[in-house]
Amino acid sequence: MSDELVPKVDGTVRVHDGARLRFSVFSTGIRTRRVALIHSLALARDFWARVVPRLVEHADVLTYDCRGHGESDAVTKDFATPQFADDLADLLEALGWSRTLVAGCSMGGNIAQEFAASYPERVSGSVFCDTTQWYGPEAPVTWRERAEKARAGGMAELLPFQLPRWFGDDFTDAHPDVVERLTSTFVANDLDAYAATCRMLGDADLRALAPRIERPSAVVVGSEDYATPPDMAKQLAEAIGASLTVLPGAKHLTPVERPDEVAAAILDTLDRAEA
Repeated sequence: MSDELVPKVDGTVRVHDGARLRFSVFSTGIRTRRVALIHSLALARDFWARVVPRLVEHADVLTYDCRGHGESDAVTKDFATPQFADDLADLLEALGWSRTLVAGCSMGGNIAQEFAASYPERVSGSVFCDTTQWYGPEAPVTWRERAEKARAGGMAELLPFQLPRWFGDDFTDAHPDVVERLTSTFVANDLDAYAATCRMLGDADLRALAPRIERPSAVVVGSEDYATPPDMAKQLAEAIGASLTVLPGAKHLTPVERPDEVAAAILDTLDRAEA
């Protein structure tokens, strides 16, 4: 299946504090089935390029650049997950989407949790990929250290750490174009926005949100994900009563590495929402 798909709409929406969010909508027509996809840290909406073609025959699909990422504004110097959830709510309001399945990977999974808990009336289902409720007691320090390393040496300084966590060698060898596209986006990040996002993730503790996240929901993780390991995924799934899928051999960015399985989890969750 080709990963190249032209969006029906490319646009910009201004949200509550004046930040402009860049978005794309993929559609073959007006549908009631809708999916909003939220990308990983320091990447952008084309993160989902391998999943969208597998969804668009079944649902309208929204991808967008989160605040401070890609072509979207940062505006503020400090970020928080409720702010990112409000951004998505404003974007959906502008598009006229009253309800949607929301799916996020890594950072996007944190935002999806916040959105699902804060706006349950707008959520038909949730899929959380390669993410966690809480990065642990050392997270505020370790995430700030990562941001300072980027400030000192540039984003490219982080690639030797980042790439082996994203993908296995087999995927990297088989898909050099995909890896190059993602690394180009990664190194182009604004350092202030990256640092603000790192602080947000380090400080995030979303465990109290679990009782407010309604079913149906699903959790997907790679068996070799060292950033948010399967144990973290299991804790999230148990806390919210979600199904759990562990993809053998996959690492941290399963929507890129294993798009068939991730798309299947999203479509299954849509089907369960309609049952």
